[in-house]
Amino acid sequence: MDSIPLHKRVTHDQLAAMPVGQVRQALRENAYAGHTAGLCNGRLQCNLVILPAADGEDFLGFCEANPVFCPLVGVSQPGRPQIDRLGAEIDLRTDLPLFFVYRPGQAVERRQDIKALWREDLMAFAVGCSFTFEHALMRAGIGMRHVENGVTVPMFRTNIATRPAGRFAGPAVVSMRPIPEGDADRVRDICARFPHAHGAPIHIGNPGDIGIANLNRPDWGEAVRLRDGEVAAFWGCGVTTQVALSGAAPEIAITHAPGAMLITDADETDPNVLIPIESQ
Repeated sequence: MDSIPLHKRVTHDQLAAMPVGQVRQALRENAYAGHTAGLCNGRLQCNLVILPAADGEDFLGFCEANPVFCPLVGVSQPGRPQIDRLGAEIDLRTDLPLFFVYRPGQAVERRQDIKALWREDLMAFAVGCSFTFEHALMRAGIGMRHVENGVTVPMFRTNIATRPAGRFAGPAVVSMRPIPEGDADRVRDICARFPHAHGAPIHIGNPGDIGIANLNRPDWGEAVRLRDGEVAAFWGCGVTTQVALSGAAPEIAITHAPGAMLITDADETDPNVLIPIESQ
């Protein structure tokens, strides 16, 4: 990753005070490479997967088979680095904080823009992200510990098997947030309104039930502590797609870095952004 001149760098706190257009411009100028939690209230955030069109049908099938972990909200045409339904001015090659490059199946490089890697046979898939419902939870008085701490949400590989499609398969990934134990039903009700962003938690309580041995050692992101009276809540996570990519090992694949999401122009509260794969 190229170094960023000090005068161009911006902090998360600075971005949090900016409208989406200014945030996107800062990302386009490679001025920030961190997480996007808490940014651009009201805008849908997404996971991004870019891979050769030859692998597209199987990947679409994987999303269709695993909608809780991979809620599909947009697909590009091959060679076109835009998904118009999410924002016609968004350039998928530059407008994320950080990308991971996989060759083949292994993350070998980090980049802040991927213009030099773009090809006419590449197509992009946008998958909803749980950052989207965090604003609704915070408005309801349910704090987000990772936002308070200024860190990337913790994510864990589980013992939950995804449904395979072609070469794409593997264990599911979840994100974890501490919630007040007495608010579990309220959290479920709020998040159920966001099927385009993983929906309600898939598990609340003992992490060992889904194969997580230690909450202090996430596979991605940073650990956050549970306080007295809190319980761990787990949501489907789009990093599931990155685990599946590692197993499928396409010749090249490009994704967002975990926690460094695509910020779209779509309304985060609109479940109609979730699209049936058959329409693509």
